[in-house]
Amino acid sequence: QVQLVESGGGLVQAGGSLRLSCAASGPAWTIYAMSWFRQVPGLEREFVATISWNGDTTYYTDSVKGRFTISRDNAKNTVYLQMNNLKPEDTGVYTCAALHPGLPFTMPTMTKQHEYKFWGQGTQVTVSA
Repeated sequence: QVQLVESGGGLVQAGGSLRLSCAASGPAWTIYAMSWFRQVPGLEREFVATISWNGDTTYYTDSVKGRFTISRDNAKNTVYLQMNNLKPEDTGVYTCAALHPGLPFTMPTMTKQHEYKFWGQGTQVTVSA
């Protein structure tokens, strides 16, 4: 069982930055591709970014390209989401998730919530105008 705990959320003004962390624990967590999702109350949870198990490949949803960077440090058991030039529409609960092992690392796969095996509890990000 892999456990995921997010941190780093908070309140920031538009144009500001935050770095989210997702601390992982459990057996062989490094084999999992990892992603960040976000959810606003009343809307469906949406895919934000993903990173392969070794960090070599990343994908982003179009609205965050050029502003967000996903990375991982397997030695520290942590996945990060650096968020720059934040906008009010980035507000939401950000959650990290671990993909079921063995699935293809492609955008169609990574955006589907049911393909993920483990989820964290989430951290709130609020961007004021």
